[in-house]
Amino acid sequence: MFDILVYLFEHYFQADTCPEPEQLALKLSAAGFEDEDINEALQWLDGLQATDGALQPMTAPRCNSVRCYAVEEASKLDPECLGFLVFLESAGVLDPLMRELILERAMALADHSVSLARLKIIVLMVLWSRHQSMDTLILEELLSGNEARHLH
Repeated sequence: MFDILVYLFEHYFQADTCPEPEQLALKLSAAGFEDEDINEALQWLDGLQATDGALQPMTAPRCNSVRCYAVEEASKLDPECLGFLVFLESAGVLDPLMRELILERAMALADHSVSLARLKIIVLMVLWSRHQSMDTLILEELLSGNEARHLH
């Protein structure tokens, strides 16, 4: 699935140029991806679109607030992943709502734990889907060392 997400970012740099799911599935199949991976990626992306606007807090977090992670979140995302989210927030790349969307998408994965490389792809896809501009250094960081990075 993560290969497909990176492929989408590389081939549809602007999220709004990405084809509809049915046509996208055909293009991904023609590119050599397995049907099971295609379905998983399309469901994950559908979940990403479904959460648009669903994560609105009752009150806006203050700049000096601290996010406490639930046991389930801390067991799925190791300290390296959580530290990376703090880094992105302190660098101004993420606001609290974007962080929550990234956490929601990470928790939606069937895998028990999420590696830093996979978290970077999740961050990349959330920013991509929300049409967020990315600094070149941040983009390089998100694309560096990804275990799922294969060119098709």
